[in-house]
Amino acid sequence: MRMTSTLRYARGADTRDLQIDGLPNFHHLTIAPDGTHVSLESGINPTRQVAAVDQARRPLIALRTSSWKAGQASNPWHDVYDLDHGYVRYFGDHKLGSTAALGATRGNAGLLAAWPAHRGATSAERLRATPIALFRSVTVSGLVKGHVQFCGIAVMERLEHVIQRDPATGQSFANYVFDLVVLNLAVEDEQVDWRWFDDRWDPTLTAARTLRHAPSAWNEWIELGDVALPRVRRRVAASQIRPLNDQRPAPGTAESAVLEKIYKAFDGKKVQFELLAARVASAVFRERGGTYVDGWITRGAGDGGTDFVGRLDVGGGDAVVKLVVLGQAKCVTPTSSINAEQIARVVARLRRGWIGVYVTTAVYSLKAQEEIVEDQYPILLIDGRRLAEEVRKMAFDSHGGDVDALLRDIEHGYKNAVSARRPEEVLLFGGIQAR
Repeated sequence: MRMTSTLRYARGADTRDLQIDGLPNFHHLTIAPDGTHVSLESGINPTRQVAAVDQARRPLIALRTSSWKAGQASNPWHDVYDLDHGYVRYFGDHKLGSTAALGATRGNAGLLAAWPAHRGATSAERLRATPIALFRSVTVSGLVKGHVQFCGIAVMERLEHVIQRDPATGQSFANYVFDLVVLNLAVEDEQVDWRWFDDRWDPTLTAARTLRHAPSAWNEWIELGDVALPRVRRRVAASQIRPLNDQRPAPGTAESAVLEKIYKAFDGKKVQFELLAARVASAVFRERGGTYVDGWITRGAGDGGTDFVGRLDVGGGDAVVKLVVLGQAKCVTPTSSINAEQIARVVARLRRGWIGVYVTTAVYSLKAQEEIVEDQYPILLIDGRRLAEEVRKMAFDSHGGDVDALLRDIEHGYKNAVSARRPEEVLLFGGIQAR
């Protein structure tokens, strides 16, 4: 099964059919030797256990995310699939109104049962780990159901308890969230040999024998553990220059509508957009596990080209490095672009060890991106598409999906978020928490 390949996932499909509608048949590719079907009907799909000769094992756990369901009552969260950087953040299946205790729902229970082996301190413990196969629903020819994309094999790296908000009722509930490392399949030409899972279904084989068709990255992780994760994590050596169309939401999508709302809400009062930009920058830093401290919005006059200030803390305990984050916000027509000179003005304000972040409703010109890559500027670019995606997530998390309500709160909160402090003061005092 090849990474990022699209598969036809049709209910009731005949497993003998190699293809359906011109696409590989998921059920044909994944059928176990004993006829057991691998299901993607739920988000988290643990297969049944096999009573193997050495110890019972679960052949795999299949995870599926459906972005078109995100924010609905059946899926009130937003999973993150960043395959280019080998990172997935996946929310558990506990929901508001679940009758089972936290951790007892089928999906969460399956992942929690697999957790100890994934965090095993010895190769013998890690040998018992259940592989996690990643999938996501994709739209094909306008159909949002019936197709999935294979997104690789993963190892669990972290889990935590989170509090989520139900978009329909506004009530909060507890859940788990799992951070996963997507493995590098370069040695296998970006493919997984499904015979590996066939072996895991075979009760006559020991766990060690099932590794003969496993990806080399999986075997290396079993042997070395956490020390191998940076080396076996998938990283795509793609161009860092993003085409302009990739920086804009696709026409007719929910994100396109959100971006238009943002522009209309702050056109004519663009200083208030600075608070939204600061909140979005905060969300982006935290999404990847960063410890980010919200700072303040600078005063409109004499801000020296800086619109907001924050702080990024690297490390933990007594070993922490605090980095000043300078932000620039630009609310302009979504069809326009930010040029290299505009980026350079922000970079010129950065001192050694400081980080810049630029948030806009528009896109970044190819020339601007080229200069950032060539000169290795320490600046994060958040374009119109990413802005709309993050605002939509924020609205679901805090306002039941009501983007207009979120934007009104931003407008009302702007005045209290403004300060005339110097940027370096965020290193000493930790910022003004104005939301």
